[in-house]
Amino acid sequence: MKKFKDIVYIGVDDTELDLFEGQYVVPDGMSYNSYMIKDEKIAVMDAVDRAKIAEWLQNAEAALDGRTPDYLVISHMEPDHSAGIAAFAAKYPSVTVVGSAKALEMFRNFYGCELPSALVVKEGDKLSLGTHELTFVAAPMVHWPEVMVSYDSKDKVLFAADAFGKFGALCNETEDWACEARRYYFNIVGKYGVQVQALLKKLAAFDIAAICPLHGPVLDENLGYYLSLYDTWSSYKPESEGTFIAYACVYGNTKQAAYALKDELESRGEKVVITDLARCDLAEAVEDAFRYDKTVFAATTLDGGIFPVMEEFIRHLKAKNYQNRKVGIIENGSWAPMSGKLMRALLEEQKNVTVMPTVITCRSSVPADIHELCARLADELLGD
Repeated sequence: MKKFKDIVYIGVDDTELDLFEGQYVVPDGMSYNSYMIKDEKIAVMDAVDRAKIAEWLQNAEAALDGRTPDYLVISHMEPDHSAGIAAFAAKYPSVTVVGSAKALEMFRNFYGCELPSALVVKEGDKLSLGTHELTFVAAPMVHWPEVMVSYDSKDKVLFAADAFGKFGALCNETEDWACEARRYYFNIVGKYGVQVQALLKKLAAFDIAAICPLHGPVLDENLGYYLSLYDTWSSYKPESEGTFIAYACVYGNTKQAAYALKDELESRGEKVVITDLARCDLAEAVEDAFRYDKTVFAATTLDGGIFPVMEEFIRHLKAKNYQNRKVGIIENGSWAPMSGKLMRALLEEQKNVTVMPTVITCRSSVPADIHELCARLADELLGD
């Protein structure tokens, strides 16, 4: 961290990880970030996942350069950030572990032992390291209940826990921060938009020069861009105008209808993204549904219900508080098309989701008037 001479990065990359949290594909790996503030007293900010404890301890030892750490500040007790606590305390027995009361309780629950020395902090508490002073800000349910972010007044650095994080190891970092940050946000933090909004309001009182998240790069330029995206995402507003078409089919006819609608929309200048739910990364489909202001759900009927991958997708969206969108429906069913009715029922459970009146129904093959139906649905989707 070249801009801050007293703050050293001691985190690690895991480039062998295939699934983060057992479900999210991470082709570029994952970073587990940890930082060290070197002042009259030394504070280490967060630990790492158990797979990388040894490497993290080596990084910390090198950064300490013969000194002894005074504090280990834990902002978030999820195991990918807390697994190294016991090993760190064993290596440096005089260290004081700092965290919220709930975080320290979770430590006992996770690891079945007590810390040799602990300091409970709450909203507004301060910790002086010398010229650096940390102010603690409670961030409950962003995205766990014990989360506490901290602000260093000297360098104006926010240590942001999982907020502003992203998928990908730092050694594989690309310029497109938003893509993997968006997928990370909506799948991991997205349910808790109200709580993220509450944190953003608290952070408005601080002069922030850099954001140090627990995953992904340090953000120290164009902070308005990142804060604006987080405000948009956490208020469930569409980020971009466009239509996301998600389809799930058996013999290709539903797909054909979905592509006919895509062609119609694109002929009118609409941005369209289309995906086969059976073959895509479901987390990426969730990201796209939240990114655009319109979504079309196209699915066949199976056993009197919704084709399973589509039902799973809609329930994923519901769990993440999908709202404030216009949606269209394409259904298929050879003798008893039911998927449209069932998808509508699930979607109308969401806040401010407007289902278009035109439903394109395929009875096995694409109907002869598919172009007229697509034109009608496009009129509704693109209308005021």
